[in-house]
Amino acid sequence: MSQRARTRPEGSGRALSEAYDTALLDLDGVVYAGGNAIAHAVESLATAREGGMHLAYVTNNALRTPDAVAEHLTELGIPTGAEDVITSAQAVARLISEQVPAGARVLVIGGEGLRVALRERGLEPVESADDDPAAVVQGFGGPDLPWGRFAEASYAVARGVPWFASNTDLTIPSGRGIAPGNGAAVEVVRIATGAEPQVAGKPLPPMHRETILRTGAERPLVVGDRLDTDIEGAFNGEVDSLLVLTGVTDGPQLLAAPPQHRPTYVDADLRGMLTGQPEVTEAGEGFRCGGWTAKAGRERLELDGDGEALDGLRALCAAAWTAAGEGVCELDAGKALARLGL
Repeated sequence: MSQRARTRPEGSGRALSEAYDTALLDLDGVVYAGGNAIAHAVESLATAREGGMHLAYVTNNALRTPDAVAEHLTELGIPTGAEDVITSAQAVARLISEQVPAGARVLVIGGEGLRVALRERGLEPVESADDDPAAVVQGFGGPDLPWGRFAEASYAVARGVPWFASNTDLTIPSGRGIAPGNGAAVEVVRIATGAEPQVAGKPLPPMHRETILRTGAERPLVVGDRLDTDIEGAFNGEVDSLLVLTGVTDGPQLLAAPPQHRPTYVDADLRGMLTGQPEVTEAGEGFRCGGWTAKAGRERLELDGDGEALDGLRALCAAAWTAAGEGVCELDAGKALARLGL
């Protein structure tokens, strides 16, 4: 089915780890949260790797270097080399290097991950708007990034220096809940200057290009927890995706997803990589998956049957996405989701 015509999650008769050669895995909310491994992640990734699937970790978080990310994953029990980590810092550094002279100075608002990526491209990180930078780059700097760094970016951007952002995720999952992400910090500079940055990270093409260049993936599967970055990035790259429900996205958001935010597959966690995916079929005026049948009524989504909650969610997705395509944009899904415990 075309990426642009998806009205239901797809099925797969083969385990996803066998059907695709490379998993392009998001980190926060997929592999770990707050630094700790998410349930079933370590075991699932080990099984997929042992079966021959290449695992690559693709993150919009520009704070840490690939070496630091790989070390953290290895400590969690997921053996990883720096070459298996692709960050938005790398993507934005390549984007900048294509627009400024070799060796140019770049004002950095963010962490060590940005500095390392810029040096890899032959660029010189600087700290002040008065250092005559050829560009400004902004990436997630963590909770301790001083407020004055946003002012430094604003001074340079207001003078007409080209502005780049690693990504614009408004939030980031943590062990304590959802925290402000780099997109919130970008808004600070946007408000101060009225300017718009060039953005490299998911869901935009520079990140997909960086990922394919570094992994050489031929049949990639994007695995993520966010509709507006991971799944939209897969949509823009015209590759398949698996949404796992261990991070940001919840049931109501999934059912309300516009076409560019609809994943190919939906599962609870990374164990979904190791199995086939059930088919969602038409059933009268509705859709059936497992023991559940869902359809769009006049004002709400209706759910009947029994069985695995995820099958019910997949059937509800088909009903909601089809109804949205027919002009029904707002349906009450609360009762149906509550029945599934979602």
